[in-house]
Amino acid sequence: TFVAQFPTSDLPALALERAKMSLASTFSSAAMGVSIESARIIREIERSLVPHGTSSLWFEAGRLPVDRAARVNALASDAAASDDSDLRSIAHIGTIVSTTGVAMAEQLGSTGRDLLAAMVLGYEVAGRVDEALTPGRMQRGFHGSVSTIFGGAVTTGRLLGLDAARMAQAIAIAATSTGGMAIAADTSCAREYHAGLAAQLGIQAALSAQAGFEAELTVLEAPRGFFDAFNGQAVSEVAQGLGENWDIVTDMAVKLIPGAHPFHAIAEAAWMAAIEHDLVPEQIRRAVISAPQLKVWAQQAVQPHDLIGAAHSVPYFVASALVDRRFGWDH
Repeated sequence: TFVAQFPTSDLPALALERAKMSLASTFSSAAMGVSIESARIIREIERSLVPHGTSSLWFEAGRLPVDRAARVNALASDAAASDDSDLRSIAHIGTIVSTTGVAMAEQLGSTGRDLLAAMVLGYEVAGRVDEALTPGRMQRGFHGSVSTIFGGAVTTGRLLGLDAARMAQAIAIAATSTGGMAIAADTSCAREYHAGLAAQLGIQAALSAQAGFEAELTVLEAPRGFFDAFNGQAVSEVAQGLGENWDIVTDMAVKLIPGAHPFHAIAEAAWMAAIEHDLVPEQIRRAVISAPQLKVWAQQAVQPHDLIGAAHSVPYFVASALVDRRFGWDH
């Protein structure tokens, strides 16, 4: 009921402004990612299957059906490792609400304000779900895409004008459509593949609900349901305090440099130390890093050979920052 009926006029201006920021961040990341091989492959596959549609391919000529366009654009955004992250879990909710929202708004002719409102509400649901799964889903080996799909379903459902009953079905269908293994996302282009599917299947969940398709409404909280399967915690708090604060305001973080968000502060500390002490590489024997997630990061501390490896390598971030006294898009 909340996301279906909450008045757009009651959304705080700051939440709508943050939606604009997320949209700009997603466009910027997609501009970098559109030429990456993984994005090109899926774009060409989708074009070969259905060469025409209602929704634009970003930074490319042509259109595709709404769900396929969202998939292609989300994959491009995520491929560049430059899209905004949720501070609690590093899930890339912004990419999904932006790409699904724009694709559906194009098809429907929605207003900009309606698009931003749908994004705020979609982010709220995905953020709350993923907060309940953090760190449980990661401990069980699942990627953030298991939660971001809800952002796509709710954003789309809001633009479609689904009533409370149909919106509940969209969420239920999304819950049983989700997936994505964290190990694959950490080490391969499966990361952006997950994002593309979350966008596409989120739209399909909302369209299916609109058409009358019904899933199990208790799928989230039922025994052997979504939260059980993905190791949810504090599940009773998911719906508490709705409308008091907005996750897109409190927890959405835009990247100022590319790569895994947890490494940004570490890279900044490294280049600041290099500048402060006027260090040159020959003076540096080792760099000591202290962080709660160090055990996980140590498993990824291998010599990077590609974008994925570099984006998830804390030694690469630190070494580059120490040598170059900065870290940027060219790294």
